[in-house]
Amino acid sequence: MRELRRGASMENQTRPSISEVIGAAAVHAFTATGAALGLIALLAATEARWAEAFAWLGAALIVDAADGPMARRLEVKRVLPRFSGEDLDNIIDYLTYVTVPAFMVARSPLVPQALALPLAAAIMMTSLYHFADKRSKTADNYFVGFPALWNVAVLYCFVLAIPPALAALLIAACILLTFVPFRFVHPVRVKRLRLPTMAVMAAWGAAAIAAVAGGFPASTAIQAIFALTAVYIVALGLTAPRESPRPKPSQPS
Repeated sequence: MRELRRGASMENQTRPSISEVIGAAAVHAFTATGAALGLIALLAATEARWAEAFAWLGAALIVDAADGPMARRLEVKRVLPRFSGEDLDNIIDYLTYVTVPAFMVARSPLVPQALALPLAAAIMMTSLYHFADKRSKTADNYFVGFPALWNVAVLYCFVLAIPPALAALLIAACILLTFVPFRFVHPVRVKRLRLPTMAVMAAWGAAAIAAVAGGFPASTAIQAIFALTAVYIVALGLTAPRESPRPKPSQPS
């Protein structure tokens, strides 16, 4: 009898409180708003309101960046083990990072019309490999291969007003890079040169906001920031130390 009471007492101690459950559920609900933002972005894209669509995708990106620290702080995995935050993230990321940008490629004049649908379909299909790849990150948190950041790649095409033929080549190159072990830096998780990288990304973020607010194509100054940021990111990948990829949970960004 005493053992039963002790077991019941331990169970009560490990059982989450109502406030913990509410907090954890609120984090999942916050994450889920990314799906709604992706839907609104898609609706804007159907009416060729490209800058507005990117504004909503930017809002979804903020949600994606904020929910992780919130989940760790509130121990969501322990409190609500039935629901996978990683799976929830992946579903929403595929919508906002891949599906909406692929739709933009299919419906906008970014690329030659004959290539629009094939390239959009290739974006959708090859991105699945990245999301399913359990070795798509190195031990030092570099992405291995193009990390399905199609919201960024397509934004570059709009901001820089890249000619359609060249934009098609750029998109095709990113599709192929999905399967090439080139390193792409994660601006927060990679420790090497983290401070300058975050400073560069902050400048890029400000330029992206200005570009979306001002419409496409962007000013020369904004285009210069975008171009220099791309050069910096590529240089980091080329000079990254060589380490073996590690298994990852299932989180693409």
